[in-house]
Amino acid sequence: MPRLLTYNVHRCVGVDRRLDVGRIADVIAEHEPDIVCLQELDVGRARTGMVDQASAIAERLAMTFHFHAAMTVETEEYGDAILTLRPERLIKSGPLPTVRGIPGLEPRGALWAAIDFDGVTLNVINTHLGLVPREQRLQAAALLGEGWLGHPSCKGPTLLAGDFNATSITRPYQALARRLSDCQRELGVRPSVKTFPSSFPAIRIDHCFTSPELAVTGVTAPFSPLARAASDHLPLVVDFEFRT
Repeated sequence: MPRLLTYNVHRCVGVDRRLDVGRIADVIAEHEPDIVCLQELDVGRARTGMVDQASAIAERLAMTFHFHAAMTVETEEYGDAILTLRPERLIKSGPLPTVRGIPGLEPRGALWAAIDFDGVTLNVINTHLGLVPREQRLQAAALLGEGWLGHPSCKGPTLLAGDFNATSITRPYQALARRLSDCQRELGVRPSVKTFPSSFPAIRIDHCFTSPELAVTGVTAPFSPLARAASDHLPLVVDFEFRT
């Protein structure tokens, strides 16, 4: 049964303030996912020892990967990645819209890979939305538009995953949930699986949305001591099947 894991890794700095790329890889490896969507990765940044975190994690997991730099400062990059054990190809990576005139907002982006499951193509889009509601609404609208979910090539089985910084009562979430099914709601999970903060998860802002061609069979947020320490988010693990 295919498994996706989406995880905001907080630049591989844990709640104990320790930088440990290997620990993040260990959290992921414990759950043996086919697909991994990561947010908040540093690549070549002085603050995290100039390590290419996307490459380092992929190497430890023996996966291929695609990284999108949402933010680039000279040679330093920060962004998101899709990793997988399966045959894959990158369809698109790019920025999402932002709001001008608000200090401190980080650029945001998304990336889209087509992953092969024994001849069936699965579209996987990974994203990390901003913190301001107005910004989030613009970004959700962009994801729903012709550049991403509305693109002619984005048909058939599709997963949209990531850190949306938005709970289920917000307009950006509700706009996305009208187009795709929230995996937790589809499964009827009660109480909902929460991922933030990792030490005492109280908020549901990491989501996975699925198209009708997919049936969700399980949703968990691992709460092991390792997962609670490695990042300020817990990973969200989603099991699914292709509907025949």
